[in-house]
Amino acid sequence: MAPTLTDVAKGANVALSTASRAFSDPGRLGPRTLRKVLTVAQELGYEPPVARTTESATGTRAETATVALVVPDIANPVFGAFVKAAQGECRHRGHTVVLADTDLDPDREREVLAHLRERADGLVVCSPRLDADDVLDICGRAPAVLVNRETSGTDCVLADAAHGMRQAVEYLAALGHRRIAYVQGMRRSWSNAHRVDLIRAETERAGLALELLGWQSETVAGGTAAAASVMASGASAVIAHNDLMAFGVLTGARALGLSVPGDLSVIGFDDIPFAEVSQPSLTSVAVPMARAGALSLQMLGQVLAGERQIPRTHRLPTQLIVRDSTGPTTKDPS
Repeated sequence: MAPTLTDVAKGANVALSTASRAFSDPGRLGPRTLRKVLTVAQELGYEPPVARTTESATGTRAETATVALVVPDIANPVFGAFVKAAQGECRHRGHTVVLADTDLDPDREREVLAHLRERADGLVVCSPRLDADDVLDICGRAPAVLVNRETSGTDCVLADAAHGMRQAVEYLAALGHRRIAYVQGMRRSWSNAHRVDLIRAETERAGLALELLGWQSETVAGGTAAAASVMASGASAVIAHNDLMAFGVLTGARALGLSVPGDLSVIGFDDIPFAEVSQPSLTSVAVPMARAGALSLQMLGQVLAGERQIPRTHRLPTQLIVRDSTGPTTKDPS
């Protein structure tokens, strides 16, 4: 039997009239109450009857909406690909785009979101440094889509690193590597914490030793700084949090007299365009950030147009791309 609005009201511990307003007049509810009702509706699989309209929940016509894109570091090509695809979708829909870069700083992110929530009809927040609940609290009533952060109560788009991480670990194991290092990104990165959980599970499943190294800046400089720790760990292969850090590991390893991939195999994450032309070319896990950019704007556009209210989560698969920075180990597995 399909769940009813009464079921949603009971699950959210609100009056039936309150649950009804979440779908008919959401502007009359506080942000937390609205998210609580929508979260329960999402969990129960409740689908309200929705009349198609060009008006948003705040009364803004969807075809003239202003959308804010918030990214942590536009200098990183992976976020550039995200923004380019998102802008293309906005152009297709007739939206005006406002872009903000938070410099990987949670305090700056907080300021940017507080500033934009009153000036934009909807926000897309990519790889936030703040906790998801903090992001949604700051956004208030403004519709928001989170990218690379999973939570209930709002739309989310996730580049699912599980597929790519499994392929990377299995590939290194097949090459004879028995000790793998992982160079972490920044401490407040949800993607980093998620990838740490994944590599722990995958190396344990494959019977490999894991050397989990400390947090670093998610830049070439951060990877270069980690190279000495990679060498000291005794690992014959390393996976870096992203491609920029992997490039830094390559540079640092060469400076320390190591050959790549002869002495050390290196894998990055993101598969940015430079990965193919680096020396050696970088084996990397391809992350579909361009697809995430377009999809996040499609989802936000549907909410602004009043086509749906129940939050959704889309997971996009990742894929290992093998190049010249990985090869069979020359180290004694014992």
